[in-house]
Amino acid sequence: MNDMTQSTVEKLDLENPLGVDGFEFVEFTGPEPRAMISRLELMGFTQTHVNPRTDVVRLKQGDISFLVHRKPQDRPESQAATFAKDHGPSANGMAFRTTDAKAAYEGAVERGAKPAQGVSGGALGSDYPYILEGIGGSLLYVIDQYGDAGSLYDTWDEIEGWEESERKNSMGLEILDHLTHNVRRGEMRTWSGFYGSVFNFEEQKYFDIKGKATGLFSQAMIAPDRAIRIPLNESQDDNSQIEEFLRRYNGEGIQHIALTTENIFETVEAMRERGVDFQDTIETYFELIDKRLPNHGHDVARMRKNRILIDGSDEDGLLLQIFTQDAFGPIFFEIIQRKGNEGFGNGNFQALFDSIELDQIRRGVIKVDA
Repeated sequence: MNDMTQSTVEKLDLENPLGVDGFEFVEFTGPEPRAMISRLELMGFTQTHVNPRTDVVRLKQGDISFLVHRKPQDRPESQAATFAKDHGPSANGMAFRTTDAKAAYEGAVERGAKPAQGVSGGALGSDYPYILEGIGGSLLYVIDQYGDAGSLYDTWDEIEGWEESERKNSMGLEILDHLTHNVRRGEMRTWSGFYGSVFNFEEQKYFDIKGKATGLFSQAMIAPDRAIRIPLNESQDDNSQIEEFLRRYNGEGIQHIALTTENIFETVEAMRERGVDFQDTIETYFELIDKRLPNHGHDVARMRKNRILIDGSDEDGLLLQIFTQDAFGPIFFEIIQRKGNEGFGNGNFQALFDSIELDQIRRGVIKVDA
């Protein structure tokens, strides 16, 4: 038998061996934390708690929590400070909920994950023991304080009146749906293998996307709980948007963060009114919606006005989605409404790729023959 204790083994099961149960938070750092906090507030998030040991502030909306290091420069040797120095505005960590953090951590290490040894300056403090090495040197926490187990933030300083502020400020965002990783060429299978062997993720979809001048491969992974989704993007060439991300970010990392809503039209219109900028989409996309999805039952004019995309089928259900402009360095957000469809907007993936490539062409990052 391996080095895991018998009690640890008993808490694991074959289908969901580490007991994963959705995302808990994404952690951010950067040289201008006030700007990051303001951007999140613009999107409807409210400051609720501050960790007195790390000076990390929690911003909440629905069941989504984002943690921002307010003064990473005050601890120059910390993970948050060094990550910000290397990557600029960035996502330096994420957390998986698990039924038992200790069992999940021990199981992950036994299955090939690397402990984040000697970490200081993480959002939860240097004494938090259950942290793994994540994408691009980020932190991957496994936690069990949520739901009936109590809040992770009970020991943090509570910001007075945050519940009422959250009600007033909310844009209708509900849960963290997926975190897309951009990886170096040749590393997509490395990371899908990591999530597969450690957490028992499985491939949900594979994409081979080509634009006018560039292309990418994408492998969408999903956890046994069906709540944690991580698509992995890898470039096919030197000039694609994935390669541009890797250059701007100075390495692999989280490219975009998808957040769900029950009414994407109201959410996006409220965000636009606040000044949130969204990516554009080629006009022909909207002209072809009725032909591509004849029974979709949605207002195409309103979709066109807001640049909202739609995908799915009668059999698989529908989803609607839209992507913001870059928010933190090259990181952006996705707003998604699932109406029975559990995919990633397979038909929209090409439209998203084309819209970002069009922006690259406009900016002169890539050139195409006239």
